[in-house]
Amino acid sequence: MTDIILLSDHRVAATRVTENGEPLADAREFTELRVDTRKADSDGSYAHLRADVLRRLLLAQDALPPGVRLLLVEGFRPPELQRSYFDTYAATLRAAHRDAGPDRIRELASAYISPPEVAPHVSGGAVDLTLCTEDGAELPLGTEVNATPEESAGGCRTAAANIDAEARANRAVLGRAMAAAGFVNYPTEWWHWSYGDRYWALLTEAPAAKYGPASLNHPYPLSSAGT
Repeated sequence: MTDIILLSDHRVAATRVTENGEPLADAREFTELRVDTRKADSDGSYAHLRADVLRRLLLAQDALPPGVRLLLVEGFRPPELQRSYFDTYAATLRAAHRDAGPDRIRELASAYISPPEVAPHVSGGAVDLTLCTEDGAELPLGTEVNATPEESAGGCRTAAANIDAEARANRAVLGRAMAAAGFVNYPTEWWHWSYGDRYWALLTEAPAAKYGPASLNHPYPLSSAGT
């Protein structure tokens, strides 16, 4: 993963956060956006994102070719769910790499699940998505959304070489639309895009991240500022 900045990188955790207080909003209220239900939860967290992130998704949608739609899979992720995902995947890695120490396991795990303390999804600034037709049929992008590095033989990486030409072209279409709307991609996951979080701030050289940890149960995020 040469030249890829992982979410376990110390520079991500060191990125300053100046929380702007922007609330979470429900993507299901925007008829222009198609929201998938495979990650649906009891309180609808999966369909929520910061308000400006949703506005930017509408811009990305407008930039797609005729007949192609964004299909949102998962947005906001509560901290306890992020921790559960991370711990579960880290446990499988420890079993497969018995000689690896805690730092190495954290690094390996972060190629698929972000460490909870810096997780873009916890900020409400990240979204997992793919492309579909007007009637909801998913376009081929090389792997399933959320395919692990192990089961996809690395095909989950955005620039993976082991995908066919159609999938590569569809990833390029998605990438152009999302980048034009201000999002950054996590290069180990073609489906993961974010705006306003620590990872976005580091890659775009913004003075600070806009979003810290969010909460669906409060009108404003968990903290007004942080590091």
